Amino acid sequence: MERKQVRVGVIFGGRSSEHEVSLASARNVMEALDRSGYTVVPIGITPQGRWLTGGSPMQQLADSAANPGLTRFGAANGHAQPDSIPPDQDRWALLPSAGKEQRLPAVDVIFPVLHGPYGEDGTIQGLLEMANVPYVGCGVLSSSVAMDKAVAKRLFAVEGLPQAAYDVVTRKAWQQDPDAVCAALEQTLRYPLFVKPANLGSSVGISKARTRAELAVALALAADYDRKLVVEEAVPNAREIEVSVLGNDDPIASVPGEIIPGNEFYDYAAKYLDDTSRLLIPAELDAGQTAQVRAMAVRAFRAVEGTGLARVDFLLDGRRGDIYLNEINTMPGFTRISMYPKLWEASGITYPDLVDRLVQLALERYDDQQQDKTSR
Repeated sequence: MERKQVRVGVIFGGRSSEHEVSLASARNVMEALDRSGYTVVPIGITPQGRWLTGGSPMQQLADSAANPGLTRFGAANGHAQPDSIPPDQDRWALLPSAGKEQRLPAVDVIFPVLHGPYGEDGTIQGLLEMANVPYVGCGVLSSSVAMDKAVAKRLFAVEGLPQAAYDVVTRKAWQQDPDAVCAALEQTLRYPLFVKPANLGSSVGISKARTRAELAVALALAADYDRKLVVEEAVPNAREIEVSVLGNDDPIASVPGEIIPGNEFYDYAAKYLDDTSRLLIPAELDAGQTAQVRAMAVRAFRAVEGTGLARVDFLLDGRRGDIYLNEINTMPGFTRISMYPKLWEASGITYPDLVDRLVQLALERYDDQQQDKTSR
C-alpha cells in the first residue's frame, strides 16, 4: 500500500502525569509522518480518559498560551485543523469512545505516543490487540514488564545483567509501619538511596535520600504515585548513559549518549522545565565501554521481548568504570530534541526515516501475528 493511503492514527495525551510530555512528542511525530506521505489521524485522550477525535484533538488538549507556535496538528490560532477522515468499512475501526455518538476513525496502524501508565504499560496495547489493529512499539507483555521497574529488575537479574543493589517496598507496608520499613531498608542498602515509584517515567516522584529523615520523605512522595516503590543504592559519581534500540527480531543499538544533568540528577525539571542539562552525543566512552553498553541494551530489549523501539538507560560508576543497567523505556520521549531520536540521528537515521521505520516494523509485526491461529 502506498504511504499516502496508509492511515496512521497517532494517540496522545492520556491519563498520566506525563500527559504534557506526550503532547510534545506527538506533535513532532505527526509532522514527520505527514512529511513522509502518510495520512495522519490525530486521536487525543484527556487526563480524565475521554477520547477526542473530532476537530483538533491536539488543540483541545494543549493550551495555546502555554504552547505557542504549534503546527497544523495543534495550531494556536485555531485556523489549522487536522484532517478528518470518515470510517471506511475496508479499514479497521477501533472501539467506540465514551461519547454517545462519537466513534473513533478508521486507521491502518496506530502510533501510540503515550508515556507512563495507560500508555506504555500494556493497557493501550491490549485494547489494540483486541481490536486487531497494528501498532507501533512493544506488545502487551514487554510493555507491562518494562513499565514495572520492580518486575523488570527481577527479569534483568535472571538474565545476568548488572544492576545497582535495590529493594522493593509496598505503599501499604510503608503506611502501616514507616519506621520498620526504613529500618529494614537500612539493613540491606547503603545511603545515599534513590526512591522511585515502580510504574512511572520522566523521573516523576523520584527523590534522593542521604538520611533516615530524607528516606521517609522520599518514600511518602513516591507512595503518592504508586502502590509499589523501588529503593536502590546510588552509583558513585554516576554518569547517565543511554542507548536507543530499534527493530523486531533483529534489534540494533544506536551509538550511546550521555546526559549531563543541570540538577543533582536528571529529574523532571531537568528534563522538561529548564535548559541547564546537556546531551553529549556520542558519549565519551572508550571502545570497550561503547561495545558493552550497546550489547547490554540489546540484551535488555530481548529480555523483555521488546519490539519496535525502546531506550535503555545505564549508570556508569565514575570511580571504577563499572556499568549498571538502570531501566528500559518502551515509549521514550519523542520530540526532535529527545535522546531517543537524537541518538539515531547520530547513528545515521533521520527523524522522518525513524518514524517511517517504526510504522513499517509495526506492520511487519502485525503480519507475523496474523499467522497465529485463533480457532481450532
